Amino acid sequence: MDKRDRLYIDGSWVPSTGKGSIDVISASTEEVIGTVPEGTAADVDNAVAAARTAFLAWSATPVEERAKYLQRLQEGLSARMGDIANIVTAEVGMPLNLSMMIQAGLPTMVMGSFAQIVGEFPFEEQIGNSLVVHEPIGVVGCITPWNYPLHQVVAKVAPAFAAGCTVVLKPSEVAPLSAFILAEVIDEVGLPAGVFNLVTGYGPVVGEAIAAHPDVDMVSFTGSTRAGKRVSELGAQTIKRVALELGGKSANVILDDADFERAVSTGVSNCYMNSGQTCIAWTRMLVPRERLAEVEELAVKTAESFRPGDPFGGEANLGPLASAAQLERVRGYIKKGVDEGAKLLTGGADLPEGLDKGYFVRPTVFSDVRPDMTIAQEEIFGPVLSIIPYDDEDDAVRIANDTVYGLSGGVWSGDPERAKKVAKRMRTGQVDVNGGSFNPVAPFGGYKQSGNGRELGRYGLEEYLETKSLQL
Repeated sequence: MDKRDRLYIDGSWVPSTGKGSIDVISASTEEVIGTVPEGTAADVDNAVAAARTAFLAWSATPVEERAKYLQRLQEGLSARMGDIANIVTAEVGMPLNLSMMIQAGLPTMVMGSFAQIVGEFPFEEQIGNSLVVHEPIGVVGCITPWNYPLHQVVAKVAPAFAAGCTVVLKPSEVAPLSAFILAEVIDEVGLPAGVFNLVTGYGPVVGEAIAAHPDVDMVSFTGSTRAGKRVSELGAQTIKRVALELGGKSANVILDDADFERAVSTGVSNCYMNSGQTCIAWTRMLVPRERLAEVEELAVKTAESFRPGDPFGGEANLGPLASAAQLERVRGYIKKGVDEGAKLLTGGADLPEGLDKGYFVRPTVFSDVRPDMTIAQEEIFGPVLSIIPYDDEDDAVRIANDTVYGLSGGVWSGDPERAKKVAKRMRTGQVDVNGGSFNPVAPFGGYKQSGNGRELGRYGLEEYLETKSLQL
């Protein structure tokens, strides 16, 4: 039981001004594993005031010193990786071995990457008779989701610190506990008071108070497109900068000259990562119509190798969904796919046998999915793959681009140059070519209703900077 009864504001652990608390539920046992304070708008006011006061000195802190703090934070997170992985596995359900690499390892790496990036960034440049300078935007509100809880926090907090900004963080109430580990590490390394502030609570209270606050200069939000629209509405009232990383419905385009066995098996595995609770998951597999039967066989073989079960055990490689609400949502989409006429190849809405506790769902594959079906258009956020046949390359690109989203995707071809040409035609922020691996210093973000702005690497740092021109 990880009971947290304090918020982290202005360099101290302080009680919330409210009296409520929020239970944190285990995804695999449905038991309460922790509690956090149910923060209030008054807590946000206190946190923003602390961040505003701290900004003057922190923004003037030399870049080299800010980089040293980031390096110490990376070292502190590295020492706590076991704790982080265990907590996130309990909250979200990702199998523990993957949590060590992804939920704990990736944010630790990203934190360290900004120590190097900020040291190399050109904060001043001469253009003709002008000196162009890049300055921190100010107080940043960070509102983060539950699926990769610490990674999404660090992807915002690290570049904000690097830029010289101060932060008020609201983590998801579904998976908030790793944010407290980060706060402990921040406290241990002696980051100046007020540079980082943690307020837990619900989105309609704490999240909206951050987004609407007149002393918050920027909001960086990751979550659903619906919630992102609300953040944009609130932010517009004070014309603050709003960076959004929202939903996705990514297409995995397998061209006729691809290595089908590798492309299909990798595609299914990508779709099922974190039980499908990944915004960049390739949930649509686009394949040549004449190869559909072959793809179906390969996809079913891979899907049925995924075994739902205890994420702390050694056998299971597919954990539960994060919450009861998420389970009902995913099962509802599976039923919708059947009702609309998609061909169910494996899985389905029935709960897995022998798993009477936890939010488990069967790994599911649909085929003969039409591009206009609900399961081909809406983000499901579960281990549900839609196989969509296409007629030719132009048809594949048209289908790939035919959603409101544009976050990620994949292209497979025996000719790398052909694959790159198709990738460039896809209206999406990131495309993996022939299984290219995730790059934590490359820009990450979406087109269309997948959001605006970029995270990670140099582009992620630039989001937190204002640009000023001095005419000399």
